[in-house]
Amino acid sequence: MERHKSDAANGGKMADNDANEPADGFDELAESQDELVATAATVAVVGAGVIIFEAALLPGLVLGIATMLVPKYLPRLGGAVSPLVKSTVRGAYKMGQKTREMVAEVQEQMHDIVAEVDAEGDKKAATPKSPARSSMPAA
Repeated sequence: MERHKSDAANGGKMADNDANEPADGFDELAESQDELVATAATVAVVGAGVIIFEAALLPGLVLGIATMLVPKYLPRLGGAVSPLVKSTVRGAYKMGQKTREMVAEVQEQMHDIVAEVDAEGDKKAATPKSPARSSMPAA
């Protein structure tokens, strides 16, 4: 099956294109824009109707539009967000490691302080107490 295309250089006559010829990127862009314009017009008409009849339906309209656009743009969004997610996870992991090191250091210092206090307590218990002098005046 052959495709025909209007060619202004041939005076408006139809020109034959081979089936093996690649599709023109401009045609795909124009079709995409036409689809976008049609979708935008439909949304505008429905939005105007919602506003006129019942404004409370507006959040539902927004959710419907978002639901319509998600499958189309989610793969692109996923590709763009992937490096951000990786760097966030990497940063969180490094922060967790640093926190773990800091907690271990604080724990070690606390153990050292407790050991010093125990050693001082043992040292005081080992030395005999000298008799206390009475400070009462003689009568």
